[in-house]
Amino acid sequence: MHTTTKFSIPIFLILLFVAVSDSVWAQTNRRTVEYIKKYKDIAIRSMKKYKIPASITLAQAILESGSGDGRLARKANNHFGIKCHSDWRGKTFHMNDDARHECFRKYSNPEASFADHSKFLTTKGRYSFLFKYPITDYKKWAYGLKRAGYATNPRYPQLLISLIERYQLYRYDKAIPKRWWQKEKTTDIQYSEPDTDQFVTAGTNPNGRPYYLNNGKKLVIIKSGDTFKKLAFDFEIPVHKLVHFNDVKRSFVLHPGDLIYLQKKARKAERPYFYHVVKEGETLWQIAQLYGIRLKVLRNKNNLPRVYQPVTGTRLKLR
Repeated sequence: MHTTTKFSIPIFLILLFVAVSDSVWAQTNRRTVEYIKKYKDIAIRSMKKYKIPASITLAQAILESGSGDGRLARKANNHFGIKCHSDWRGKTFHMNDDARHECFRKYSNPEASFADHSKFLTTKGRYSFLFKYPITDYKKWAYGLKRAGYATNPRYPQLLISLIERYQLYRYDKAIPKRWWQKEKTTDIQYSEPDTDQFVTAGTNPNGRPYYLNNGKKLVIIKSGDTFKKLAFDFEIPVHKLVHFNDVKRSFVLHPGDLIYLQKKARKAERPYFYHVVKEGETLWQIAQLYGIRLKVLRNKNNLPRVYQPVTGTRLKLR
């Protein structure tokens, strides 16, 4: 009798602990599954627009928000633990994290949090190298996020990978069909570029300054001392039209060698310019000017956000 009592209590406690643990895990698992069902479509749409793997977006959201049950997610709709930073102009929420009373971004709804997460990764320069990785390589993305400083937890990559594999989130990375950036066989002519030295002279203004043709559109090549006001006077075109034709603001500073169009640019590059491979230091605006196409159209053809830092080696569709 004494022997039975001695061992029955610890065993009972162990069984009770296991039962409670299983119950808690099952509840957490159920909540996470429901969370995935609720937000997977948003993650997939974001992947198609911003080229961030849906698996990574979902895993980060699950981890940072506690599957939507964390205080930051409930009180501030912040599902990614994004702090305010100096450029944030929206609402804020303060709570203790790595330090006391830290400032976090507050959103009107969870969807706004997902959208800001995508913009955050695509506009912060330190994350630009991630977009060189295949969209299906969630492991490289997980370790890359840690290397870029997204989180302080040394096990952050392993935690993301564990979630992705446990809930098979990698399935959603295949929701994006094969497109031009995944094609390997291309002809050399698809990667040729306009040669500014070979632009055809279309005529001259009354002062004898030449203007050229590119993609069927008239343009001038900027030289030292040029301003929009001076160009407007020399070519008898209002400043606001020149600014509009070239997708810039009045405050834009011209530099020698810039291409400035005297009429509205085209909606696609002329043949044989099908694709452009981004070179070191190039901007989307410079690429649009080189081919004589509208900046907005270039973004739309490649599903790029309004603010985007091109990654060297990225292949952009021009037609």
